[in-house]
Amino acid sequence: MSAVTEVAPGYRASRTLPLRVEALRQWRRRRTLVMGGVLAALPFILMIAFAVGGGPGGGPNGGNGRITLIDTATASGANFAATCLFVSAGFLLVVPVALFCGDTVASEASWSSLRYLLASPVPRARLLWSKLVVALGFSLAAMVLLPVVALAAGTAAYGWGPLKLPAGGSLAAADTVPRLALVVAFVFVSQLVTAGLAFWLSTRTDAPLGAVGGAVGLTIVGNVLDAVTALGSWREFLPAHWQFAWADALQPHLEWGGMVKGAAVSVSYALVLFALAFRGFARKDIVS
Repeated sequence: MSAVTEVAPGYRASRTLPLRVEALRQWRRRRTLVMGGVLAALPFILMIAFAVGGGPGGGPNGGNGRITLIDTATASGANFAATCLFVSAGFLLVVPVALFCGDTVASEASWSSLRYLLASPVPRARLLWSKLVVALGFSLAAMVLLPVVALAAGTAAYGWGPLKLPAGGSLAAADTVPRLALVVAFVFVSQLVTAGLAFWLSTRTDAPLGAVGGAVGLTIVGNVLDAVTALGSWREFLPAHWQFAWADALQPHLEWGGMVKGAAVSVSYALVLFALAFRGFARKDIVS
């Protein structure tokens, strides 16, 4: 005896929970506005710190006589934007990715609204897909916001000019924006593993803080393991090992080797974690 599935007239699973609706819901959340404010404020905080400290090198003549990326922060607006990325890529930019991807499903469960979304009915795969796309979109927006504000503020404060390279030489002013865009693109791809981890944890727990904190915590563990030189070449399988490979984009001759390896490692981990999230959520008993 075959089962007959009745579908309401006009119902299409592909039209449930549109991306614009989910994006608007996430945009109105207080944590989105707070995170945007923090990222937008960072360049101005650094500018104040440089002004109070007498220069990025800690004094008029620099810190130790060796030119570093931070020492050239006030050379131009492009240098200031690159410095902001340098000081934030290791940890600060991890937070919005973990927040947007780890909070998205777990928050619905903590509000006891997840079961009502699925009863609308929104197919589980559709719900996850909508939330994942929006979370990644907000994560990318956060990474773009920081250098854009830094470039605008730095240009106003230090002028527009070539990007002075720590190793010597400089990039022409016309080449700086494409190179910085490449840096942002790599940072985003390198953080996909954090996004995958946070999203998978978000489907496994009803506590948003647990998903976000777990993703940030495991990312820190990866950084610690990468610092253990005894691991040798095994460190190359850690996403943290390649997190600053974007520095190759700020060279006179663009080098792709490190960025390609880092992107491959991050994407590989992320695909596995996203697949685990979809597979586990499809079988999960939703009670909240």
